[in-house]
Amino acid sequence: MRAITKFILASLLLFGSCVTLLPATEPAPSLELLVLGSGGPGAGGRAASSYLVFIDGTARILVDAGPGSFARLGEAKASLSSTDLVLLTHLHIDHVGEVPGLFKARVLATSGPVVFKVWGPGGAPRSGQDAYFPGTREFLHLLFGPKGAFAYLQDFSAPMTIHAHDVAPTGPSTPREILREGDLKVTAITGHHGDAPSVIYRIDHAGKSITFSGDIDAQGLPALHAIATGTDLLVFNCVVLDPPGSPTVLYTLHTPPHAIGLLAKEAGAHTLLLSHISPAVDETTGAVLASIRQNYAGSTAFAKDGMRVRP
Repeated sequence: MRAITKFILASLLLFGSCVTLLPATEPAPSLELLVLGSGGPGAGGRAASSYLVFIDGTARILVDAGPGSFARLGEAKASLSSTDLVLLTHLHIDHVGEVPGLFKARVLATSGPVVFKVWGPGGAPRSGQDAYFPGTREFLHLLFGPKGAFAYLQDFSAPMTIHAHDVAPTGPSTPREILREGDLKVTAITGHHGDAPSVIYRIDHAGKSITFSGDIDAQGLPALHAIATGTDLLVFNCVVLDPPGSPTVLYTLHTPPHAIGLLAKEAGAHTLLLSHISPAVDETTGAVLASIRQNYAGSTAFAKDGMRVRP
């Protein structure tokens, strides 16, 4: 035994310059965010809004599924084999257009039965200038139901079951718990995005939290403040510039940088991640950041496809 030990020590001394001492394996973070899509609503070189949330190192929660996120998933070499929870903020194409592709990716990632629990907004009838929107349950039925566009996927590679939930409207100051599994908690509150029904989500686990604004206009900010108070990471969609830098109609749908900074400050968010980046914002990041910092002094970053963030 002593001879073997001496040989190992001698080898280390002889080849020391070629030896790399690897650190001990770090435990998986309790909560981690992978940005699959940081762009939208236009085609600006980024995948549209989509995020994968890891719980204790396992990819459990998909938040939105914008076009391009399927490709970003592969580039990130992430697996959906354990993803069973889906949170949809609203049913615009740039947030749900990749649902079929990502659901198929989940089915192909395992040979066993797949069960999705999906939450999203309820529907809205067409009224005057307001568009019609199906509820989340109807939307998924139109995609994957017995006569849906992708009905074949129900038993394509593995049996797929979808438990869909329309999140019932809440008051602007009353978040509702929609899921609890041990220390994992998901709460939701009704947002506001023009005529599109929308939902704001917060995920809490092991003392850490991530809040997703979704697309949100001024009428939705009180609800975001209520659910985001004290959050570790606030993912805020950043599409428009401060007035009058963007078309007037966009301010009825989105929140400008100055208001983003004020909300983040008042909610006490620890870190701010700007996402759903439009080309206009991409071209003026310095001015956008300066506007936010007039009110918010916390850590602020612009999301990029493939970025990983730990609250």
